[in-house]
Amino acid sequence: MHFLAFLILGLIAGAIAKLILPGKQGGGWLITMILGVVGALLGGFIANAVFSVDTAGTFSLPSILFAVLGALIVLVIYGAVTKRGSRV
Repeated sequence: MHFLAFLILGLIAGAIAKLILPGKQGGGWLITMILGVVGALLGGFIANAVFSVDTAGTFSLPSILFAVLGALIVLVIYGAVTKRGSRV
């Protein structure tokens, strides 16, 4: 059940990150969820390592904020990689 909640958190974080960043990002809901889950993992690592914030609660405010922050970072990297690959 915790895994399903983590996937939902990743989908929400990825969707919010796509809304925050300007421009047109490709990918559907599956890519958004994958980017959000990776971003949530990255955000949780940043929260714990840099700020000593425990994000163990799946839908707590710090966990959502750091998941969105991580998703923004991952989305910027994803956009840079896909744009670089499309220039031929």
